[in-house]
Amino acid sequence: MSEPTESYDERECSCPREFYQRAELNTSLFFADCTRSIDFVLAYKTNANEATEEEYVEKRRIFQENLIHQGLEVELSQKEQIYFVKIHAPLEVLRRYAEILKLRMPMKESLCNLRVYERSNRLHNAAHYLSKKIPGLSVVNRSTKSVYSSLKTVCQFFLRNIYVDERYFPKRAHRFTAIYSRDKEYLFDIRQDCFFTTAVRSRIVEFILDRQRFPAKRQNDMAFGIERLVAEGVYCAAYPLHDGEITEEGTMRELLYKNWASVKKWYRYQPLDDIKEYFGVKIGLYFAWLGFYTYMLLLASIVGVVCFLYSWLSLKNYVPVKDICLRSNSNIIMCPLCDWCEFWNLSETCNYAKITYLIDNPSTIFFAVFMSFWATLFLELWKRYSAEITHRWDLTGFDVHEEHPRPQYLARLEHIEPTRTDYVTNMKEPTVPFWRMKLPATVFSFSVVVLLIALAFVALVAVVVHRMSMLAALKVDGSGMTTSKAIVLAAASAAFVNLCLLYILNYLYNHLAEYLTELEMWRTQTQFDDSLTLKIYLLQFVNYYASIFYIAFFKGKFVGHPGEYITVFKYRQEECSSGGCLTELCIQLAIIMIGKQAFNTILEVYLPMFWRKVQAIQVGLSRLFGNSVKPDKAKDERWMRDFKLLDWGARSLFPEYLEMVLQYGFVTIFVAAFPLAPFFALLNNILEMRLDAKKLLTHHKRPVSQRVRDIGVWYRILDCIGKLSVITNGFIIAFTSDMIPRLVYRSLKSKDGTLNGYLDFTLSEFKISDSSKLHSLAGDFSNITTCKYTDYREPPTSPNKYQLTSTFYIILACRLGFVVLFENFVALVMILVRWCIPDMSVELRDQIRREVYITNEIIIDQEAQRARFERAKRNYSLARTTSVQDVDAASVDEPNSKFIKIEKLLTANLSQIEMDSIIHGDNTTTGISGADC
Repeated sequence: MSEPTESYDERECSCPREFYQRAELNTSLFFADCTRSIDFVLAYKTNANEATEEEYVEKRRIFQENLIHQGLEVELSQKEQIYFVKIHAPLEVLRRYAEILKLRMPMKESLCNLRVYERSNRLHNAAHYLSKKIPGLSVVNRSTKSVYSSLKTVCQFFLRNIYVDERYFPKRAHRFTAIYSRDKEYLFDIRQDCFFTTAVRSRIVEFILDRQRFPAKRQNDMAFGIERLVAEGVYCAAYPLHDGEITEEGTMRELLYKNWASVKKWYRYQPLDDIKEYFGVKIGLYFAWLGFYTYMLLLASIVGVVCFLYSWLSLKNYVPVKDICLRSNSNIIMCPLCDWCEFWNLSETCNYAKITYLIDNPSTIFFAVFMSFWATLFLELWKRYSAEITHRWDLTGFDVHEEHPRPQYLARLEHIEPTRTDYVTNMKEPTVPFWRMKLPATVFSFSVVVLLIALAFVALVAVVVHRMSMLAALKVDGSGMTTSKAIVLAAASAAFVNLCLLYILNYLYNHLAEYLTELEMWRTQTQFDDSLTLKIYLLQFVNYYASIFYIAFFKGKFVGHPGEYITVFKYRQEECSSGGCLTELCIQLAIIMIGKQAFNTILEVYLPMFWRKVQAIQVGLSRLFGNSVKPDKAKDERWMRDFKLLDWGARSLFPEYLEMVLQYGFVTIFVAAFPLAPFFALLNNILEMRLDAKKLLTHHKRPVSQRVRDIGVWYRILDCIGKLSVITNGFIIAFTSDMIPRLVYRSLKSKDGTLNGYLDFTLSEFKISDSSKLHSLAGDFSNITTCKYTDYREPPTSPNKYQLTSTFYIILACRLGFVVLFENFVALVMILVRWCIPDMSVELRDQIRREVYITNEIIIDQEAQRARFERAKRNYSLARTTSVQDVDAASVDEPNSKFIKIEKLLTANLSQIEMDSIIHGDNTTTGISGADC
């Protein structure tokens, strides 16, 4: 066993100093003194109504006085009838609120000189040992190394062009962090230029802005916070500043725009660390998850395309399609599919039979099992990848229970005495009265959600009625359209109507869900967002998937048979089109999924441009769009240019997550009916990732950094979707496709084990004279006496005519047995995958443990040095008060020299920061050596 080799981390500093230095050239990022940075901007316009303006002036005055009282510094500027209140957070305010928010900050580099030991490769060591002992293996070892080196060179060249370009985004050194405390400030280099980054500064300022009160006409518990003032029109906007234009070289915004948001860079990995530094953890995690999801879709897309190509190539050998399309005597007359439909010839369905086989073939079972495995693999690998990101971004110790209560929550409980002590923060907080506030709000919220779900089912019924009306209109207009074409056209029309209803109901759901969640009195913003997410996703799930579940599992399943149809409100139920329910399901999925993605892409490109133009017209700044590429920097300061951008709300990421999670449902829940779903999702996500980035950088104000530990409740939703997909795909294969009937026919009915005669096996016969209604619909088929329909029933010549045959029950038993076997097999595979892939790699776990150990050692060592200094200080004070007359003169000189050095230190009138620097060896500012202590 070889000794572990040492390697030192010589990567770039974690602080992007070059961008801060270049940003200093832009004076509009600073106060008039060009020294204090602008950490936040409030903008307002005067109101034409004099009485209203007086009220607004008083609110702004009190609010800004409260900000100054908290230690913030403000500066007022005016530009084109718009007033800008520029806010700067001094160091003392940043220190105080960093401690309140329990921010994890980087420790001094001088304290963290850690050697990183690489783990030795046991397999490599064993091979090296055997090559020495066995002479023949040395030649093999050298040849293998040569081939390996060549392959490694080729792979490195390929990977170099898809990994993050380190010329623009150099790797950042991982630094130890600790929860900031002013008592332990000696651990941090707060004098470093970028110790408090712009993202941290804006987050602290927003925390203060959200909690300052303003006067109200009546006693109002909600009269606080910048969000309320913007909603009332007192201020127009509140935002931190971008560091420059997207065309301004040397800024992080320009660098991200050219090398990340560009669609031309679609093949490169994302610079996640730089995204996190600029936009904050929450947005960084979204793009990390989206990139990982898109990367995993690549494997699913390849398998899906291969399965589709297999079905395309094997189509020519599929016997039932030959029977329908190529048999010359295939004049099989089928019974009408609706009350106003006519008899039709089975040969009309030749094209639909081919389409059905492309999605209903032997590869379907394999692909459904694979996608269940893929869904589990995706979630397990994401947990593993998320653990690495969490460690890299210092979120490991972040606890949502440490999160401060929402201002709205505290305002509504302001009249209640604090009675509960939080077990994490050890602070007293008011408790929501259960019977008076919590229970009524929960019951009301639940009732409204149930009502909205019922409304989604009403929309489903409306779509069904539209489909039936469309079919009737096509059949009675005299166009001569065949029944099969009319049904397919009606189904496609109904899918488009369903898509339009989706967007209308979505708008209603979003507004009501937010109002209901506010009533439920959630303590923290994370709890509020999770509850809101669950509500909206539940409503969207019903909204998007109700029609698909109806087609997959209910349509055409309980219709009866000719002459004795099962009716609902005296109307005959819908039957599937001539191509079968699976073809109709595929059409519905393709239109909703692809149509929704295409529509959303168009909206994401053009809607922000439209709203920017509307906003510019509203503020009289339409000249922005006349010269948007190179704005006049002499006229437009940074805060003015950012004012023209759109606001990025606290929940603006929600629709982005929702869109992707709904897409994930299409990819997994119904993938057995649409094998190309992962491929279309991959194409969409490649564009989605870059368009989202471009939208953020180009059209929106800079978001305030928000700290989260993971993607939150979305992970649990994805996990539930993965489990649901196992059930739905099993039932789709068993009950919607013809997989089981084909297997039964091959095993029990076929003489040669092929599908010869399978078409006749699936059809039953009905005597037209047994139904007067069918007899009246004969029309051009007046000379026929019988018609065929898809079912397993006795013929009219049998004593038990039209009763279900034993074959039906055999197939039903096989369907149920397949569901049980399929789901248990897939569940076993999922359990094995979860067992084989730990949530955190062994290397990362050991690294975290070592970092925690070293951090604790550093703190203990520094505390020991401080204790020694305090003890020396006390001894000195004691010695000053003790008489030295009895002490021998020869023995006094040495201790007096120590006391003189300490006295020099204590009388130097130093700050606490300088004192700590001296203690730990940094004497650059005072000239006093730490050894003097």
